[in-house]
Amino acid sequence: MTGPTSTADQPKDRPEDRPESYVSPLPTPRPHLGHALASEWTKLVSVRSTLFTLGSLVVLVVGIGLLAVVEIRNTDDSFMPLTAPALFGLLIGQVAVMALGVLTITSEYGTGLIRTTFTAAPGRARVLTAKYLVFAGVAFAAVAGSVAVVAFASLILRNDGRHGAGEWVHALAGSAYVTLLGVLALAVGAMLRHSAGAIAVMLGLVTVPPVAGGMLTSWERLAPVGRTILEYNAPVALMQMFGVPNGIEGERLPSNWSHMLLILLVTGAAVAGSYVLVRRRDV
Repeated sequence: MTGPTSTADQPKDRPEDRPESYVSPLPTPRPHLGHALASEWTKLVSVRSTLFTLGSLVVLVVGIGLLAVVEIRNTDDSFMPLTAPALFGLLIGQVAVMALGVLTITSEYGTGLIRTTFTAAPGRARVLTAKYLVFAGVAFAAVAGSVAVVAFASLILRNDGRHGAGEWVHALAGSAYVTLLGVLALAVGAMLRHSAGAIAVMLGLVTVPPVAGGMLTSWERLAPVGRTILEYNAPVALMQMFGVPNGIEGERLPSNWSHMLLILLVTGAAVAGSYVLVRRRDV
């Protein structure tokens, strides 16, 4: 009768005795940002919310802008910049840009697709970066294209030769400003993970400051704070960039770049916060 085999007598698991590891015959490239960009582009253009929101933006900016062009042509306001008529539709159309920014990420949280996304692409920072880049490119193209249509219509109907290249630069700055509002909305959506809540926050950021600033100016002690709020808010910034009088006194009028710097700082802080939260949370 053979006794139990000691541990020393058992055959050792030598590397040369192990079966060779499986090697896939298919090419398996390492995932990179280009793959994430392609994926986010497909997701953005394949959902109906993108068509509805961007379609609303174009209809509002072009439709209201063309009506404004005709009205300005029949008045003595020919001194206004060529791109100024686009502002009137853009003040409403910016809501569509912000809504699309929120839905770009919260729709995945609502359907649970975000779990699949993070499983297929564990690099969450790369996924979020792709979302920001794809959304910013699409939003800027839609806003700038709509503004350009109105501007060219204004140029045809008001060809008085008194408009320079500076007006186009300011219009591009205004388009970038609205795009940054959309990026800010995407960041808020990434942090809150709730469509209605994120849209409500963005609407509050855009609509509350002008009202609050007007109320504070009626109180002597808080009047300086109210005037500052009135000078630095989204509607006033857009009016200034598109060359439309906004009621701010000339000596107190901030520069266009002051408005851009403010929105860049706010958006940058929100984007940084979204990266931190997305990396720390389970989903």
